[in-house]
Amino acid sequence: MKTIKGPGIFLAQFLGEEAPFDTYVNLCRWASNLGYKAIQIPTWATHIFDLKKAATSDTYCDEIKGIAHQYGLKISELSTHLQGQLVAVNPAYDAMFDGFAPDEVKGNKTKRTAWAIDQLNCAAKASQRLGLVAHATFSGALLWHTLYPWPQRPEGLVEQGFEALADKWLPILNVFDECGIDVCYEIHPGEDLHDGISYEMFLEATNHHKRACILYDPSHMLLQQMDYLQFIDFYHERIKAFHVKDAEFNPTGKQGVYGGYQSWKDRAGRFRSLGDGQIDFKDIFSKLTQYGYDGWAVMEWECCLKSQEQGAIEGASFINDHIIQVTTKSFDDFAGQTTNEEQIKNILGL
Repeated sequence: MKTIKGPGIFLAQFLGEEAPFDTYVNLCRWASNLGYKAIQIPTWATHIFDLKKAATSDTYCDEIKGIAHQYGLKISELSTHLQGQLVAVNPAYDAMFDGFAPDEVKGNKTKRTAWAIDQLNCAAKASQRLGLVAHATFSGALLWHTLYPWPQRPEGLVEQGFEALADKWLPILNVFDECGIDVCYEIHPGEDLHDGISYEMFLEATNHHKRACILYDPSHMLLQQMDYLQFIDFYHERIKAFHVKDAEFNPTGKQGVYGGYQSWKDRAGRFRSLGDGQIDFKDIFSKLTQYGYDGWAVMEWECCLKSQEQGAIEGASFINDHIIQVTTKSFDDFAGQTTNEEQIKNILGL
């Protein structure tokens, strides 16, 4: 067993135009003062992190690591959630997802996809230069609009969809493999990889690529009414990143999993700050520790009620309180005896 590292914090939801959320240095100082030990960096936020430069410059990466180190921080992972989403986009979502792309490729799906793939490849090289071992991203989606189909899906649609998704990702996975980095797909509604079964389909389509791993976030599983604890039993060998995010699901006679087109605060399923929802983090940390997960526990704030500042303050201590310092002894070591082959035979009556 190994002790989970943490607490870390995903910076994406905290970016802003005013201090302390406006610059990389200020964010590092702020996170450190709250008790965090690592930061997960969103690579689309070019004002705090230059992904293209990090992919080619050891000097720049040393500077980024040095600033974090100055405040007692490490970098847990880089994130390309928005760019990963653009690797595979069904035309039904083109207009909405164009907002994730730079102006020069908006409205041109071919150029947008090429840009996204280049961003992922840069992230692999940047992660290697930074000395990281895992990377956080989304898979994108070609099939999501057929999730609950009417009329029924044509025979072979799902299989062909995952083959097409794998075709887009296999070259990227190979680049990450060359750099020694695991690609951790966040299992998330809106992505073709949204539960265990869909992840298995992707694994099969990629010939079980060793770098096709999982970012485990139980909040998205609770909102789908999945057994998020058993998920760890099934996929612990592939879980290489961990978002600590809470949620609650309160269905009524009027709405359930789909939410009735309501805003976040009015849905049956809502994201909450750590400790305010229904996720059993005590058992999650126990299972991950039991299976030897030694990556980072990274807080992601997405609460529909509580401010991000309060959520961040409470998050560091919440994660600290759940990290299990693994034992190096067995509880009954005191009763142990020295043994030899003859003694064992005598006990067995041989």
